[in-house]
Parts: sequence; structure tokens; C-alpha cells
Amino acid sequence: MPETVTTADPRRWKALIFIALAQLMVVLDATIVNIALPSAQADLGISDANRQWVITAYALAFGGLLLFGGRVADLWGRKRTFVTGLVGFAVASALGGAAANEGMLLGARALQGVFGALLAPAALSLLAVTFTEAKERAKAFGIFGAIAGGGGAVGLILGGVLTEYMDWRWTFFVNIPFAAVAATGAVLVIREPAESRNPSRLDIPGVVLATLGLVSLVYGFTRAESDGWLAGPTLALFAVSVVLLLAFVLVESKVKAPLLPLRVVAERNRAGVYSSLGLAIIGMFGLFLFLTYYLQIVKGYTPVVTGLAFLPMIVGMITGSTQIGARLMTRVRPRLLMAPGFVVAALGMLALTRIDLDTSYPALILPAFLLLGLGMGTAFMPAMSLATHGVQPRDAGVASAMVNTSQQVGGAIGTALLNTIAASATSAYAASHAAGAPSRDLLKLQSMVHGYSTAIWWAVGILLLAALIAFTFVNTGREGGGSTPAASSGDGEAKGTAEGEGVSVPVMAH
Repeated sequence: MPETVTTADPRRWKALIFIALAQLMVVLDATIVNIALPSAQADLGISDANRQWVITAYALAFGGLLLFGGRVADLWGRKRTFVTGLVGFAVASALGGAAANEGMLLGARALQGVFGALLAPAALSLLAVTFTEAKERAKAFGIFGAIAGGGGAVGLILGGVLTEYMDWRWTFFVNIPFAAVAATGAVLVIREPAESRNPSRLDIPGVVLATLGLVSLVYGFTRAESDGWLAGPTLALFAVSVVLLLAFVLVESKVKAPLLPLRVVAERNRAGVYSSLGLAIIGMFGLFLFLTYYLQIVKGYTPVVTGLAFLPMIVGMITGSTQIGARLMTRVRPRLLMAPGFVVAALGMLALTRIDLDTSYPALILPAFLLLGLGMGTAFMPAMSLATHGVQPRDAGVASAMVNTSQQVGGAIGTALLNTIAASATSAYAASHAAGAPSRDLLKLQSMVHGYSTAIWWAVGILLLAALIAFTFVNTGREGGGSTPAASSGDGEAKGTAEGEGVSVPVMAH
């Protein structure tokens, strides 16, 4: 049974440790397998055509089932969903590490995605309903935002170490101790507020339409990367996703207990957070991929050194999230953290457009990574908090799922879009410089770097667009301040605040 949680309960800070650990496991799993993929492909005899499915199987299951996972957390209880997700993720990881053939590995990756879709929204919504006092919420979401932003880079480091010094299978097995510790801690210390459940019946048509629509969308971007944007299958998948998602919106506006109450996304601040966060992830995911190849192929770094090269970005993200974002969130409006944060990240990205064959890591790449980390950490922290702030407790799970959905879809779009741009620019450069090239190998590297820098220019523009959207749509006052404008969503959330000890806490309508 859920238990009452008070702001004086010391166990909530212990709970944060285990919630953050589970989030780290989910986020780093998105990139840790990338480093290990070449070794796994050779070991299991996976063809070049099928190797993308090691990544895609996880992305499709995870992205397609996130809204369903968020609704299950609201319905079934977030603590129970959280623990179930951890146990299932550990079992799926064990199967992946023990994979004897291609089919077993792909099945394990899909199963990881299924349980990740339960785990991720449950983790964020537990955080949202556990920390309600403004200053404590700022600290908690500062830590959570740093992990959400930096986990991908941690995955690159850990993947490099495990692959180089142990075996690719350990990129799966490493999840088991993570999950065991987090699940044990969750059972012992996490207490879910008793009033936060949503006992409404499950919206089956909504589940089917949302899942198929999101799977079609994510798979469409995957096919665009391999087949081209104008290929018949790509266009068909995009068309199907549009039809299914429009049907989903129509159904959600009619049913009594919708999977995604439209009040969650209609409120302008949350809409601004979801869209700006998705755009930022588009730019960041492409960057991880390009710079991993750049550092290994062009600069000749080993997998471990490549992972360590990303460490300053992680340090920047942790600093931006816990020292800048968390300290200022109760003092300034969220958009004054999010928009400048995205602009600073764009400046770091802008510096990376100057990469060349002999670019110095300390002189250019290091400061660019620090700017990227500081900017994204500062922006992610209030975005994570605002995505669930002011939402009714019974909708916390699905609101959290929308954060993860925007990130997952953004990652799929970023990988496909920026890879396509880079590939086109690489081919064009190679064709136009073939005549005067001193050697074929040198031309190949020059073309590759030109393609990366071209795609990074696009990432700069995408981050600036994220800043513009955050500044335009996010108009709420600072958390803990009395200047928060009334929400205009008409979602039944009260428009006032309850004042206590100098802290403004949103009044929820139950």
C-alpha cells in the first residue's frame, strides 16, 4: 500500500539515490552498447544490414511503450512499477549478455526496451511526487537532470572500458548490479504518497494507437537513415504514424479516462519543455555519434580514451545542473535558465564546427565540451522539474513519460537526420575534391570531417531553436516564488498557490 510522505521524511533523500541510479542505468544503456556493437557483431556473426537492429529493437520498444508505461505507473503504483521495471531490465540484460546468436540478442534488446518503458516514467514521477518543497525539489531535480543529461556520455566511457579490457557481454551484465542495488533500495526506503494513484480504467484504444504511432515514427526515422528520406517505405511509415497519432489525439479527447490526458500537453509551459527538450536531444545525440567516430577514426583514440575525452562534458553537465540550475531555480524564472543554457550549448557546438584532421583536443574540443555540458546541464535541470511541476498527482506518471518520449523520439530523429546530412555532405565533398586529392585515404578522412562539421552546423541551429521555444513558451514564474502566472490549460489544476514559510506550493485539485 502507498504510504504518506511528508517533507520531513528523511528517507526521501535515500530514495533519490536509488531513483537516480535506475535513471543512470536506463540512460547509459542508450549509448553503452554503441561502443560494444562492433565486437558483438563479429562475435555473433551479425550482418551489416542487421546490426542496426541491436540499437533499433531497444529504441522501438522503449519509445513506443513509454506512454503506456507512464499510465501503468499512475494506475498500478509508481513504486511497484519501478521495482518491476528494474527486475525485468536486469533479466533482459542477463539474456543479452548470454546471447548465443543474433536472434537472442535482438530479443533481449527489445525486452530491455519494454521494461525500460516501465522504469523511466516511474522513476521521474516518483521524484515528482516525493519532492514537493521548492528548494528540495530544485536539489533533487538538479541531481536527476545531471544524470539524465550526462548518462549518455557515461555510457560511452563505461562501454569503452568494458569492451577494451573485458568483453562486450559486460556492457549488458553491468546492468544487473545497478538494478539489484536500486531495486533493493526502492523496496526498503521509497514511500509513495497515498493520494497519487489514478485508479481509472486503462484506455486500451489509446494504448494501441499511441504505441503503434510512436513505433512507426521512430522506425520511420531509422529507415530514413538507411534507405533515404524519399524512399517508399520511409514515407509510408511517416504517413502511418501521422494517421495513428492524429487518431490517438481524437480518441484521447473523447474517452473518459485517456491514456494521455490532453491537459498534460496543452498547458503552454509543459508543451514548451517537451518540444525544446526534444530538439536539444536531436542535436546532442547526433553529436555523440559523430564525435565518437571522429575521435576514434580521425584522431586514432582507443575506445577507453574516446570515452574519457567526453568526461569534461559530464563534469560540465553536473556543474550546470547541480551548481547553477539547482541554485538559481528558486530565484529566477525557468526560461531564464533554459534559454541561456541552450544558447551556451549552441556556442560549444559552434566551436566544434571548426574540427579538422589536426584539431587540438585541449585547444578546441575540451572547451567546446565544457560549454556544451554547462549549457545542457543548466537547461535540463529546470526542464526536468517543470515537466511535472503543477501537474495533478494522478497524472505524474504520464507527464513523466512525455519527458522520456520527447527525449527518445528526439534521439531517433537526431541520429537519422544528422547522419543523413553528414553522409550527403561527405559524398558531395569527396566528389568535388577527388581530382586534386593527394591520396584516397586522406580524401576519405577530409570528406568525413567535412560531413561531421556540416551536420554540427545544423545542430547549432536546432539548439538555438530550442532556446527560442523555451524563452517563448515557458512563461511560469520561479519555483518557490509567488509570481507564477495562472495556468491556462483548463486541466482542473488550481490557479493559485498555498503560501507557507516563504515557499509557494501549487494547489492541486483532486
